[in-house]
Amino acid sequence: MIIVDLHLHSKHSRATSKNLSFENLVKYARIKGIDVLGTGDFTHPEHFKDIKKLKEKNSIYYCKDFPFIITGEVSLIYHQGSSRRVHLLILVPDIATAEKINAYLDTLGRRDYDGRPIFGISCIEFTKKMMEISRDIEIIPAHCWTPWFGVFGSKSGFNSLKEAFGEQIRNIHAIETGLSSDPPMNWRISELDNFAILSFSDSHSYWPWRLGREATLFEINKKDISYKKIIDAIRENKIMGTIEVDPAYGMYHFDGHRNCNFSCSPEKTKELNRICPVCKELLTIGVDYRVGELAERKEGFIPENAKKFYKVLPLQEIICLYTGKGISSKENWEIYNSIIDKFRTEFNVLLDVSLNDFLSAEINEKLAHLIIKNREGKIKVKPGFDGVYGEAVVEEQKKLF
Repeated sequence: MIIVDLHLHSKHSRATSKNLSFENLVKYARIKGIDVLGTGDFTHPEHFKDIKKLKEKNSIYYCKDFPFIITGEVSLIYHQGSSRRVHLLILVPDIATAEKINAYLDTLGRRDYDGRPIFGISCIEFTKKMMEISRDIEIIPAHCWTPWFGVFGSKSGFNSLKEAFGEQIRNIHAIETGLSSDPPMNWRISELDNFAILSFSDSHSYWPWRLGREATLFEINKKDISYKKIIDAIRENKIMGTIEVDPAYGMYHFDGHRNCNFSCSPEKTKELNRICPVCKELLTIGVDYRVGELAERKEGFIPENAKKFYKVLPLQEIICLYTGKGISSKENWEIYNSIIDKFRTEFNVLLDVSLNDFLSAEINEKLAHLIIKNREGKIKVKPGFDGVYGEAVVEEQKKLF
């Protein structure tokens, strides 16, 4: 099995760490327990120069013997019935294909101002052109439910993939859940039954509470990684499963207004007729509401081909619950590093290490229990809304002991 995170960004994207480098990504991916990363932002000229310095084998590009796949994200803003805004993740087989994509994008506009450039063409046109360039390019609707830029988003999205991609839907094989949704939410949409449900982090930094916070599991030997094997698994829907955060942790799970410091559930939104009680303007409708709006199936439906998924918050978030300190505080880092020293990787800690092993290694009993409760999905999360992350609730943890 390999753990893969293919959606992330470089230092050339807005609101990203300026210390984002392949070297830092490799360091923290190994600490996290990730086996393959996306390069992110291949469309940006400066980042592409760095990608071209990596060593290639089987369409995998290596930095310090760590494997990367060439990836990027584009923002399509156009009119199709109404104003549309859709983000697409792109997986690319090799440098030559990436150069052809960039040459085409240069006919549409600039690529040098942001790692996620904006173009005024439709999902249909873009997908058709990518297939003309290479059938090995994979296009995945990114964070597909987020209000502003998800293909199903409440603000400018579509009611179906067929509506968004038209006849080009035959070249779409997967969707990315985004932080604010998980597989059970997507299982409620029958149209998605034949699409792979993938999860990636959309990380804007290399820190382990961002990198790999969501990831996808593939049944591929670590010594036999290739672009083709990963793409074939996506296209044939033969992924093993996904690692998810609680969807409440995402920035757009509930409805609300961040400037009004107001959020609410879909049920409350309906009572309010979608009007914010603070400013009296329309609420930003989140993912939970939007899924319910499009779903033909009740909550709890499980399809026959459902893949396994794990729902865990990043380890640093659990340490924050234990210490009450900020996520990057010195004390939290000391605890985090001591745990990693004992148990190799964060994913090993989050998913596999037993309570007895934690206690035998002299991990604080309260912290050990919190890690296990996290694995069991028993950490309460106050839902995120309108661009505000959800947060694990400290006071609720008193009930766990």
